[in-house]
Amino acid sequence: MRAAIFHENGGPEVVRIEDVPRPDAGPGEVLVRVKASALNHLDLWVRRGMPIETTMPHIGGSDVSGVIEEVGEGVDPSRIGERVVINPSLFDGTCERCLAGEESMCVDFRILGEHTDGGFAEYVAAAADRVHRIPDDLSFEDAAALPIAYMTAWRALTSRARLQEGESVLVIGASGGTALAAVQIAVMMGARVFAVTKGADKVERLRAMGAEHVYDRAEEDWSKAVFRDTGKRGVDVVVENVGAATWAGSFRALAKGGRLVTYGGTTGPKVEIDLRLLFWKHLEVIGTTMASRAEFAAMLDAVFTGRLRPVVDTVMPLDQARQAHERLEAGGQFGKIVLVP
Repeated sequence: MRAAIFHENGGPEVVRIEDVPRPDAGPGEVLVRVKASALNHLDLWVRRGMPIETTMPHIGGSDVSGVIEEVGEGVDPSRIGERVVINPSLFDGTCERCLAGEESMCVDFRILGEHTDGGFAEYVAAAADRVHRIPDDLSFEDAAALPIAYMTAWRALTSRARLQEGESVLVIGASGGTALAAVQIAVMMGARVFAVTKGADKVERLRAMGAEHVYDRAEEDWSKAVFRDTGKRGVDVVVENVGAATWAGSFRALAKGGRLVTYGGTTGPKVEIDLRLLFWKHLEVIGTTMASRAEFAAMLDAVFTGRLRPVVDTVMPLDQARQAHERLEAGGQFGKIVLVP
């Protein structure tokens, strides 16, 4: 089968298209013929050499949709032909966190396409219980845009930040996949949404999606603008994923009793916290990543019932995987970049 693969860490130029052996469906697994797979910043970090245990040479791709072509031992053969999306979470299911329904906190948590080979290929094998049927009216491209971005944003807002209807939420870097999902989920939940992006076209698109206040970071100091537009109160929740470059502003934008939830650090993981603000304003700093089984299912239900609709920036052929890496690295996208074999 053909796959986008790299043999060493580096820039986008290390990504190449090669013929590699097709995987088999092992016991309890299914073999999915990939119809679409989406990029995440995770793919950039792994390619650059993030210090984790992974396969090398490596096939990335955590967000995958397709059709079940084969089933392994113990899997109902009637599933062959199902249109599916894959939950990329890999967990043991037996540790205390998994037994408590908190699979993303598993002691052996890993991610398809990060710690293992993924879906930037014509086929991928996955555990049958992580593969979910999708409705016929959901395109493979839209389905592939869902997993990491929408599951992460769902958990960040609903479970970790405990966002309530009528509260205010500020989303940083709001044109990226997960942050854009956070805007959509917050609007769906009835929150008052503030967003930070770059470029007039993205500002207008976010407003059209329901964000009440959208700030172009190239044009104004958004943390001061949030303070102004909330009547010097601040927001209840900040969704932070940029890290070092925005952390201080995100902290300043919080109201008393506010919660900052973070799942990334694209500009750097090292930040400073003014402890005086932390204790005087009764603030919370909350970490999160991925989602539990139940949260993933709830996110899918919101999509299947029309309450959420994934946003796809660009669809490109698998042969242009290197160019897709370049586009994501440049940061000009609005939504998800999707590859199709």
